[in-house]
Amino acid sequence: MKFWKLQGIGNDFIAIDGRDDNINSDDYGKLAKSVCHRKFSVGADGLLVVKNSNVADIEMVYYNSDGSRASMCGNGLRCFVKFVYDNNIVNKEKIDVDTLDGIKKIKINLKNKDIDTITVNMGQGSFKCSDIPINSNEEIFINKEINVLDEKFIVNCMHMGVPHTVIFVDDMDMNKIHKYGPLIEKHEIFPEGTNVNFVKIIDEKNILVRTWERGCGYTLGCGTGITASVIISNYLKKVKDSVKVTSEGGSIIIDFIDNEAYMTGKAIKICEGNLEV
Repeated sequence: MKFWKLQGIGNDFIAIDGRDDNINSDDYGKLAKSVCHRKFSVGADGLLVVKNSNVADIEMVYYNSDGSRASMCGNGLRCFVKFVYDNNIVNKEKIDVDTLDGIKKIKINLKNKDIDTITVNMGQGSFKCSDIPINSNEEIFINKEINVLDEKFIVNCMHMGVPHTVIFVDDMDMNKIHKYGPLIEKHEIFPEGTNVNFVKIIDEKNILVRTWERGCGYTLGCGTGITASVIISNYLKKVKDSVKVTSEGGSIIIDFIDNEAYMTGKAIKICEGNLEV
């Protein structure tokens, strides 16, 4: 099985063309768990599968490294678009991609006929507890306190393709992120789990984000998490309408246009080869 490995701000993925295969969804989950293992296979945060779509130019099917299927992945979406464009699967600079979170509109920004950056319309997301989902009678879950072991955290939650929780911090304490990230991910208030984003505000145009990703663990970057972090920061009037977000793996720009968030960043091919499956 031919594959590409790609990364977006350190969030890495294996991409395959699944348009003509006979693999079912359960087997894709098993495949993801196998090929994403960093000791026994290529290793990645997730598996991207190309499928034909009746409602868009192409469909992205995404699985986390633990074999679970996810509705969306921002960095994965940019890597997916690079894969389908560079392999002549879709020959357009504006591409509609079908996902479990709806159709995502993509713009490829070329430089000397090669992809420079990719812009994704990430939409508005949702603050509704029922959409996230959260076990709460509140309509939205902003500036709410939860207890985790011996610590209290002020959390801000939204659905950005997948559930996200944003926690503002004064310092990025990696020990605390690795200790509390997995516990918050599986906190009882989140029936489907949550991605956990620790955010430090630098100024109105710059923030730092570190993410503990649901079904994956600590990642160098998370596109939906970065977007959720900016949307919540903007909602709380901590940042302006154009923000540079820096994660451990690199930087992404989030712009607000007509109340929708647009994510612009790079997608880099690492290697290609054949998987023994």
